[in-house]
Amino acid sequence: MAVSREEILQQVQEILVDALGVDDDEVTADATLMGDLGAESIDFLDIVFRLEKAFSIKIPREELFPAESLMNNPDLVSNGKLTEKGLAELREKLPHGELAGFEKDPDINKLGDLFTVKAIVNFIDSKLNEG
Repeated sequence: MAVSREEILQQVQEILVDALGVDDDEVTADATLMGDLGAESIDFLDIVFRLEKAFSIKIPREELFPAESLMNNPDLVSNGKLTEKGLAELREKLPHGELAGFEKDPDINKLGDLFTVKAIVNFIDSKLNEG
């Protein structure tokens, strides 16, 4: 049975409220995990664990949050910005993210802004309803 996007959003919101200790009204679809909700890198592991448990899926390392592998590759970053090759890899690794704004100024310091509540919902939706 397919799970609706609304059901996924509700569950993701509950997980983020519990994991990050934020209020329900802060967890909007466009909220960024780091900037708006105060998530730190250690929180991402907890969030992935909770998502796996809640939705009975396996989320391979770096699949939901692929930023680390991109930032640490000198072929993909130049002068603090993702190169064209880096952007291509980001598009491939983050199909659930909304990249249009980031592509205009691919500053690696802004990578965290791509990890929104909506991106998590898109990711979970694709995992549960693919096929």
